Amino acid sequence: MVTLRAVSAPFQPPVLIVGTPGSGGAVLASALLRASGVWHLPDREDPITQAVPELDPSQRGWDSHTLLAADATTNAQVITDDLAKRLVDREGKPIGERSGIPVLWNARFALRIPFLAAAFPQARFVLCIREPADATEEMVRAWQSGTFVSAGELPEWAGPKWSLPLIEEWRELNEKSLEEIVVKQWSVLSDKLLDDLNTLPAERWAITDFDSLLSDPGGELKRLCGFSGIEYDQALLTPVEATARQLTMVPQRPSDALLSCLEATTGARERTRDLLPTNVNRESSASGRAPAASESPFRSSFTSGFPQALTDLRSSLLVSTYQSGRLICARANGGMLNTHLRDFDKPMGLAVGPGRFALGTRTEVWDFRDHPSVAAKVEPANTHDACYLPVNRHTTGDILIHDMSFDKQGELWAVATQFSCLVTFNQDSSFIPRWKPEFISELAAGDRCHLNGLANRDGRPRYVTALGTTDKPGTWREHKATGGVLIDVTTNEIIKDGLCMPHSPRWHDGNLWLLESGKGELAKIDVATGQLTTVGELPGFTRGMAIAGSHAFIGLSQIRESSTFGDLPITKRLKERTCGVWMVELRTGNTTAFLKFEDLIQEIFEVCLLPGARYPEIAEPGSSAVSTTFTAGKPKAPPKRKGGN
Repeated sequence: MVTLRAVSAPFQPPVLIVGTPGSGGAVLASALLRASGVWHLPDREDPITQAVPELDPSQRGWDSHTLLAADATTNAQVITDDLAKRLVDREGKPIGERSGIPVLWNARFALRIPFLAAAFPQARFVLCIREPADATEEMVRAWQSGTFVSAGELPEWAGPKWSLPLIEEWRELNEKSLEEIVVKQWSVLSDKLLDDLNTLPAERWAITDFDSLLSDPGGELKRLCGFSGIEYDQALLTPVEATARQLTMVPQRPSDALLSCLEATTGARERTRDLLPTNVNRESSASGRAPAASESPFRSSFTSGFPQALTDLRSSLLVSTYQSGRLICARANGGMLNTHLRDFDKPMGLAVGPGRFALGTRTEVWDFRDHPSVAAKVEPANTHDACYLPVNRHTTGDILIHDMSFDKQGELWAVATQFSCLVTFNQDSSFIPRWKPEFISELAAGDRCHLNGLANRDGRPRYVTALGTTDKPGTWREHKATGGVLIDVTTNEIIKDGLCMPHSPRWHDGNLWLLESGKGELAKIDVATGQLTTVGELPGFTRGMAIAGSHAFIGLSQIRESSTFGDLPITKRLKERTCGVWMVELRTGNTTAFLKFEDLIQEIFEVCLLPGARYPEIAEPGSSAVSTTFTAGKPKAPPKRKGGN
């Protein structure tokens, strides 16, 4: 009997994700690593043999990647010390003396449960399982890719370079087909996992299956976070939802040869299927399709007050969503709300002028003009009161266009965040620099201060917001929670500093309003004194605002990117954040109506009202409305001839 001594670790007991390759362990790890206070290793190397090379199969007669409890007696402290040196947080920074939970995933863990349980006596295990046909199909592709080679120098091995965990039975598989090798590998790993985990106390391990994780990511991740002692946040959802969408777009079906090999493997296959939920559609799962819940990528809901407000204003609402690549026009119709979608490459800034609007995308500015005569021809008949056609596209390059506005002469101004300046446009250049903060030393690409917001006053650009006063690319991120500023363009004076990711300044009815996005708040600022008054809290990251009368339409985002938005006040206040447009009363800060987006739409960039256009059409470039509409300008008079008739 081996006696193990307790090893003190400079971090909390780790969460060890285990499962066969292709079972979803990598997806789950990617999700959990986005949580606050979670540590991970910055590379994909074997965390055990990297610390103790003597445990590698090449040093042990090429037996396998199996490790037993006895192997932990003299090596546990070395491995723990090595982890403490190499663990980093979600932003890649060393953990130092901070307390946190390491989350580790490696396919070889399937052969090392006794070792890991002994080396980390209080560690918790999460077993990932998946329908066998899907898991083995993933393994076949991993072998074929050549990027998962784990034992490339096996003696007298005639097959492809061994990939994924090395099992003891590898010699029996010499000259077998790839499908036979993979199925045997999966079967051995599955049996080993279930046998070893069943020797541990039930409170030390939990199970999740791939289909449940994809069909109900929020529910599964909350459950697993509760088991693991990890603080749940919506940021965890992104890699899981991305995987679900990818499987929907590119379905994979196991080959007949693989399915035939699986049929001959009854033990591990049946044990695994017995653990899957009884409501799993085996046929659908085996085809590689994602669960049905991921097949409806766009959903929205609204309160009755939202279409009523647009009706009262005789307006519609433009919403840009760069994350989903869509421009949305919300239109009221008979007490209902229609969300009209158009696809663009990273739609961001919006500006509205009389009979027109401009849209900034990744590399272009689009100019849309209303053609009322065309609106009457758009189906269904007698429904549309405006039709905006694209009449110009100006190439800017990727200048990270943020807020835009038309001045009183109709000239379009924009925030070029990449160059930390305000710009206008002409036919001869990408952009014309017009103003930059005094603390920016030169006109150069690099997003030095994340200049983002622009407000007109008396028909001219007057106020801007930035997330910092830094002069080196990206350094504003270091103080994003408190480094924001509001600047007067005409005087270069910093009116207010210490703001939490300010966006969307708007001058309305003699007051300056802005959004402290990092707090999820609407605020009012006295531009004479710099005094800030918080008007109201909202249930999301606030960005994008249009004001009409006594109400503001405010864009809300879920903010999934934990590396950019983590550790902000709003992520501490709200673990569940909302995406949509909230209608807020300026005097009280109370919400009076909302439009909520789900699934596909997670982030809002800009919100603009289209006054006088109750139910507009946004025509696509290749539509018949564009191809059959012509506008003829007045010809110039011919030059007069000199000295003759």
